[in-house]
Amino acid sequence: MKARDTLDLILLAAIWGASFLFMRIAVPAFGPVALAFVRVAGAALMLLPLLAWRGEFGALRRHWRPLLVVGTTNSALPFICFGYATLSITAGLAAIFNAATPLTSATFAWAWLKEAMTRWRLLGLALGFAGVLGLAWHKAGLRGSGVDLAVLLAIVACLAGTLLYGFSASFTKRQLTGVPAMALAAGSQGAAALVLAPLAWKQWPTVPPGAGPWAAAIAAALLSSGLAYVLYFRLIARIGPTNAASVTFLVPVFAVVWGGWLLDEAITPAMVLGGLVIIAGTSLVLGLLPRRRA
Repeated sequence: MKARDTLDLILLAAIWGASFLFMRIAVPAFGPVALAFVRVAGAALMLLPLLAWRGEFGALRRHWRPLLVVGTTNSALPFICFGYATLSITAGLAAIFNAATPLTSATFAWAWLKEAMTRWRLLGLALGFAGVLGLAWHKAGLRGSGVDLAVLLAIVACLAGTLLYGFSASFTKRQLTGVPAMALAAGSQGAAALVLAPLAWKQWPTVPPGAGPWAAAIAAALLSSGLAYVLYFRLIARIGPTNAASVTFLVPVFAVVWGGWLLDEAITPAMVLGGLVIIAGTSLVLGLLPRRRA
């Protein structure tokens, strides 16, 4: 990659890592549903005018049905899942579980799209899921006599979010191949906002959120969804989807650093070990390891 691409990749990882920090700050005041709505609505307001400026607005009319599915499964529901999770677990731990997304994506692609499953990818899946299970087993207290139900439900919510991401990736490839990337980004965020609007209306907080939670929610909308989509699709166009997916390795690192620096979240040996195992498995699934000789 060129220096510019490397900088974009690091910036994207820092922004997506910060999204877990933003959720951790804002979700106690907003609740998972209202926060998810603010995030997707803000991103849509940022991306839709850009889409119109590019002259690609017609793609939304032609593909609104699959975009509605993608918006629901790739934004609305996963944002609720991870928002709920950060009520009980740290931002860094939620990001580590989120790093399992390429594992679920590969599983759906194999089962649904009949993509080839090499021995290295099978090994990566087994290794990655072992890391997820081991970390969940440790953090929820399943190895002892006392199970922390709140933490266990938070972990289940994280894994449900990664399953939704995995399904959405295969659905997008099957139903929306050839749709401009910006139309996919803007349309999915707008669709997610429409889906969440009635739920957010019913679950809007009775006590108005303060300036800090609002700032975190707006940052999540404009940076973690709006700007991040632009960076991500630009990277895909310049360096390809596999290299762009390597951002998955850096997101938990930034999330742990942000959480430890700004929220004094503890970084435990179990988090480090579990994260390394998940990242190693993910690298095999993405084909980044082992590299063939030229």
